[in-house]
Amino acid sequence: MGTSQPRTITEPARETQVMMEADVVVVGGGTTGPFAAISAGRRGKKVVMIERFGSLGGNLTLGLNTKPSGALLGGLPLEIWNLARTVDGAGKDYMATTKTGGVTIASPCDPEIMKILLTRLCVDAGVQILFETMVSKPVIEDGAVIGVIVEGKAGRQFIAAKTVIDCSADGDIAAQANVPFVMGAGDEDITMQPASMYFTMSNVDVKRLADWARTTDDVPARAIPENEEDLDYGLWLTGFNKTLKQYQDDTGIVLQRDNITLKTAAGIMYVNGTRVLGVNVFDPLQFSQAVVECYQQIEAVTECLRQRVPGFENAKIMQIAPMLGVRETRHIKGEYVLTGEDVFGGTHFEDSIGADASALDIHDPKGADVDFRGMVPYEIPYRCLVPLNVEQLLVAGRCISADHDAHSRSRNMPACMATGQAAGIAAAIAIEKGVTVREVPVAEIQQALRDIKMPLFAEDVV
Repeated sequence: MGTSQPRTITEPARETQVMMEADVVVVGGGTTGPFAAISAGRRGKKVVMIERFGSLGGNLTLGLNTKPSGALLGGLPLEIWNLARTVDGAGKDYMATTKTGGVTIASPCDPEIMKILLTRLCVDAGVQILFETMVSKPVIEDGAVIGVIVEGKAGRQFIAAKTVIDCSADGDIAAQANVPFVMGAGDEDITMQPASMYFTMSNVDVKRLADWARTTDDVPARAIPENEEDLDYGLWLTGFNKTLKQYQDDTGIVLQRDNITLKTAAGIMYVNGTRVLGVNVFDPLQFSQAVVECYQQIEAVTECLRQRVPGFENAKIMQIAPMLGVRETRHIKGEYVLTGEDVFGGTHFEDSIGADASALDIHDPKGADVDFRGMVPYEIPYRCLVPLNVEQLLVAGRCISADHDAHSRSRNMPACMATGQAAGIAAAIAIEKGVTVREVPVAEIQQALRDIKMPLFAEDVV
């Protein structure tokens, strides 16, 4: 029998109402979008940011990830973290021990406080946020993006823009604008880092856990504060490989990870212990099944922690992230493709818009152990934000023009924040100069970043 063709329907043509006009439209209010929106808004531009959920921050807040996997070196990212610290919404940076030595990591934030701060700074910058609104597609005229179609409670509408910044994480707008991209590693198997789902636990005896972690050899990557008062934000533990294996051998229950990560934020225990391999997040059925599988894994991991890890004896599930944590999908092709060699060896770029000191963080696509280690700072060129084949579109976040290996660093939150910040500034300067974002003078972007104390080059990182 031959394969049947998918059934289709024909929709009638219709006129779409213009909702508003903006200088800059930012698609996505997750870990990247607010930094783009605030940066453009602070330069006096009319900015609209469109977010599919009812709060900002994405994986940082809703996804319960809370912790950048590296230091925040300057600019708007450090400004926001320092602001959070003034209201007990984040702790001190700490040095995490890894198999290759130490790596400085910005402390986790309180996700609820961070939602408030991101919203406040957007409003203060004059950004119009559209919550619970989906972007359906870009509209293109003469090879340039002129706005986006959105869907919400008011139906289908159009928002005009001089520049659109794709902060969707998956490069949704760029892909629909016919920008070429590579999925995952670009190989026949479409190799991608797996998806996960964070959850939190209450009634954990954090001091008992920390005391045990100091004496065990089963937590090789860790940060354990000396002072008890620093445990609220400063405990970070990765490993438990022997514990997980012994639990599986004793019970016959199969866990999906060789290791797990525990961390504290605002005194709450955050658990990264789930993993779904090979999920196509663009397939609604596969995506939904991945969520179901994460729920099942959370039950199993919780029971393992209660039975085998000191401090968890009376612990309970407190909150499960309402979104799947997706690490990798499309890598948009831009004027330059950042490579593994660039981020591992520290290639110098004259058009760098930010130095990043994030850890190498690879979750094995085949399910083996996590490769987490500190490395030398690297630079992100502006050309990685400028996609091929279309004008007046920038990309920022984990979908920038980078290969699978470079992505293991550039996907981390400090880099996402830095590229968002640079894209917002670039869009604003392009409007001020009357040029396209492809032609914007990079030296002016760099000067604007220096003015807010953002290090541009690896040598600037102290």
